[in-house]
Amino acid sequence: MAISNRSTGEALLFLTDEQLRQGIEAMFFAYRGFTADPDRILDKHGYGRAHHRAIHFINCVPGTTVNNLLHILGVTKQSLNRVLRSLIEDGLVEVQVGQKDRRERHLYLTETGQSLEQELSNAQRARMRSAYRDVGADAVSGFRQVLEAMMDPEMKRAYWKLRDNEGMDK
Repeated sequence: MAISNRSTGEALLFLTDEQLRQGIEAMFFAYRGFTADPDRILDKHGYGRAHHRAIHFINCVPGTTVNNLLHILGVTKQSLNRVLRSLIEDGLVEVQVGQKDRRERHLYLTETGQSLEQELSNAQRARMRSAYRDVGADAVSGFRQVLEAMMDPEMKRAYWKLRDNEGMDK
């Protein structure tokens, strides 16, 4: 239920706990749907969601460092190393030593990695495109605003850097 504040023109939104619970449940089931198609693709290759996230962000920021990927994903070094090791061994990711700092390891998708990333992204884009088409332009903007408002400030800064094609290293 929205109440308009006439003096400032702001709309205040009051939701009951039940309405918020329904939103939480909708997000849970939407996430299951959003990940279902990529999960099927990943399963055929023996990969999981951690592999998908790594592939996605290496594609978004080609040449990203291992440390940057750790920061973006918020995982432990051990967990990321396990994922990267399998992606490198399977020829999906290549590592290049930094030219300025030889201690840095820069990550790039190979052609095979790019092909898998495209297949995964196509599946998710198709689902999102269909949902956005069903609900209309106003809902698309509102949905993105809600997602951004739920981000912690540090993650929101990282998100905006990625959106602006700056990566997080830069």
